[in-house]
Amino acid sequence: MKYAIYGAGALGTVLGAYIAKAGVEIDLINRNEKHVAALKEKGAKIVGKVNFTQKVNALLPSEMKEKYDVIVLMTKQRQNGEIVNFLKDYLKEDGALCTCQNGLPEPKIAGIIGADRTLGCAIAWGATFHGEGVAELTSDPSALTFSLGAYGKGNRIEEVKKLFECMGTVTVEKNFIGARWSKLLINSAFSGLSTVTGATFGEVAKNKATRKAAQRIIKECIDVAKAAGIAVEPVQGHNIAKLFDYKGAFKKAVSFALIPVAMKKHALLISSMLQDIRHGRKCEIDFINGTVSEYGAKYGVKTPFNDKVVSVVHAIEEGKYPPQMKNIALFDDLL
Repeated sequence: MKYAIYGAGALGTVLGAYIAKAGVEIDLINRNEKHVAALKEKGAKIVGKVNFTQKVNALLPSEMKEKYDVIVLMTKQRQNGEIVNFLKDYLKEDGALCTCQNGLPEPKIAGIIGADRTLGCAIAWGATFHGEGVAELTSDPSALTFSLGAYGKGNRIEEVKKLFECMGTVTVEKNFIGARWSKLLINSAFSGLSTVTGATFGEVAKNKATRKAAQRIIKECIDVAKAAGIAVEPVQGHNIAKLFDYKGAFKKAVSFALIPVAMKKHALLISSMLQDIRHGRKCEIDFINGTVSEYGAKYGVKTPFNDKVVSVVHAIEEGKYPPQMKNIALFDDLL
C-alpha cells in the first residue's frame, strides 16, 4: 500500500511522524524546499507536549511519481480546486483522498474526484509549524482524537482509520456532517478569535470579553445547525450542543463558566489562520466563520458574531489592524 500526506506542515508533520514511528511507510509531501530538505536529512522533530525525532520519507510535489492508495490532504482550502485536480492523477482508481481540512470541504472535493473516493476527518488537536523539519504538538496527548467519515461509499476508510490510530483515538462517524459541524463550531469560536486577538485558545477562554464573544459564536453555530437539520456530534465524549446551548440566564451562566474547562487541554493552541497572517499569507476565515455565516443566510439565522469575525480578520489581512487583544473592542456593539 502507498500512503501520503500532502501538505505536511504543522499537523501533517506531526501526524506523519507518529505514523512512521509506528512502522508504517508514508510519504510526507510539502512545497517548502527547506522543510523537505530538513526532513530528509534529520527526520521530523516533534516538540511541545511530546519530544521525539523520527526518520521520515519526504518529497516535494515535483518528486511524486507513483499513484497512492490513500492521500491525506492537509493543505489550506484556498487552493483546493488546483490542488485536488493535481492530486487526482496520483490517486488510484479505488483509492481515497481524506481531507483533514477545517470547515466543510468534502462536497467540492467530491465534485473533482468523486464521492466514493472522498473521505473527511475532523481533528481535535493542534500543532504549530516551526519550519525546517520541526513541528510543535500543542494539544495534550490525551486529546489526540480523530472523527473520520465517508462522503460516499467510503473507499479505504478502514485503512485510513488504522493510519490515524498510529497517533490517537479514531471514531468513524455515521453522522459525519454532524462531526464536521462540531469541529467547525470550535474553530469558529476559538480559531476565529485567536486570529482576531493574537491570543492562544486558553487566553481567549480566560479573558471575559473574548469568552463572551466565543459563547455567542458557539450559540450561533448551534442555532444554524438546528435550522439546517444537522445534529452536532459530541467531541471527546462531551455533548457540545447540549452543554453550550442556552435560553435562560442560568444555563447561559453555566455555559460561560464551562468554556475555560473545555479548552484546558488545548490552552496553548494558536489558530493556524493566525500563523498564516503572521507569515504574510491570506487565511481560511471564509471557510470557517464564513461557512457559518453562509449557512445562516441560507437557513434564515442571523450570525452577527461570526460575520464580525470574518470582517475583522479580513481587515487584519489588509493591514488595518494587527492581531491584538484590544481588537475585541470592535465587538462592543454586539456585546
